[in-house]
Amino acid sequence: MSEKLQKVLARAGVGSRREMEDWISRGRVSVDGKPATLGDRVEPTQAIRVDGHPVQIASEEQQICRVLAYHKPEGEICSRTDPEGRPTVFSRLPNIKGARWIAIGRLDINTSGLLLFTTDGELANRLMHPKFEVEREYAVRVFGEINDAMIQRLRTGVELDDGKANFKKIKALPGEGINRWFHVVLTEGRNREVRRMWESQGAVVSRLIRVRYGDLLLPKHLPAGGYAEYPLDEVNYLRKLVHMPAETQTLVKAEDRTERRRRMASMKRAVRKFQAAEKKPSADKKVATDKRPATDRKSSRKPS
Repeated sequence: MSEKLQKVLARAGVGSRREMEDWISRGRVSVDGKPATLGDRVEPTQAIRVDGHPVQIASEEQQICRVLAYHKPEGEICSRTDPEGRPTVFSRLPNIKGARWIAIGRLDINTSGLLLFTTDGELANRLMHPKFEVEREYAVRVFGEINDAMIQRLRTGVELDDGKANFKKIKALPGEGINRWFHVVLTEGRNREVRRMWESQGAVVSRLIRVRYGDLLLPKHLPAGGYAEYPLDEVNYLRKLVHMPAETQTLVKAEDRTERRRRMASMKRAVRKFQAAEKKPSADKKVATDKRPATDRKSSRKPS
């Protein structure tokens, strides 16, 4: 059966349907070597290219919807590549054939916690769309004097550069002093929204961790930099949340407690190995710097 071109591209993870409609209008998409137009319908056998690059497509029946939980550490960015050479969240994910991982939303470089990935672009786009009001919960450590009036303003709404924003829920955790922990809930994912809301009240966020997406919690057993694939029940929970039909297949195998412990131990070793590999270039650079002539090193010292 044929489907609308923008729907097929969105499911393949190229972008949202609205973005694809814009790209088609601007002539960036071709079908069987000819420029595509809005309203085109395509079949899985046709050759689709975006900016000259082929796009691998599959029908809804052929594609298995997979969802991955990733424990993002601080210092990683949510892009596939980075000109500055910073580590990206995609570099740690498992390789898959015939599909690719699509991030469901973003976390900025200084935010850690639960980040979801899926192979279904339509699911990703719906979960990110504000109209479905999917909750995101964060644990946030705030530096500054916080009073009840500030909390009330954050509940009712504060004005930001890109419009009004408010926390659906805000809960103070036990503790005193100028460094305090709160749990806050949003139903949208604007850029640096949690940080900007607290900054509007003269406070600074010193730590930010996403702990929940919808009803899915950050798995306690998952190390920073580790990932785990959700079984069918959790995948269908997310699909139902955004009014999509249930998935009937999964690639997740049932495992007992011993197998799970073995897998997690293996993952922790892989994470440590990955972290060591990331640090090695810096160490090599330092060694190279120290090999300068003694006169150069001496001249670089600050005067007493």
